[in-house]
Amino acid sequence: MNYHNRKFRPVSNTENAETTEETIFHYQQEENRLFCDYSGGNIIKGHLLGLVDGNGIINMRYHQVNSKGNLMTGTCISTPEKIANGKIRLHEEWQWTSGDCSKGSSILEEL
Repeated sequence: MNYHNRKFRPVSNTENAETTEETIFHYQQEENRLFCDYSGGNIIKGHLLGLVDGNGIINMRYHQVNSKGNLMTGTCISTPEKIANGKIRLHEEWQWTSGDCSKGSSILEEL
C-alpha cells in the first residue's frame, strides 16, 4: 500500500483526541518511510513520521502544537482498510507520550 500524496481527515475519535473533522493530514511516502504534515481545527501544526510494513500498517510517532499553545506528542499504529469507493480508511490506536499519557482510537478516511 502506498500513501504518497494522499489526504485524510478524521471521521471518528475518542474524547481525548485533539483532531477534528477540520484536521487534514497530507501524507508523503518514500519506500517504506512515511511523512505527514497536518493542521486544522484544534491543531495549529503537526508532523508525523512513520514506517509502513508489507500490509500497509503504519507505525508512527507524532508531535503537534494545539490551539492552546501546548506541544503534544504520541505514538500510533494505523491499520488500513480499502472501502467500497476504492479509498482508504485508517483505523488508529494511539497513545499520548505527553500530557496524561492516555490511549485512544480514531478513524481517518481518505479525501
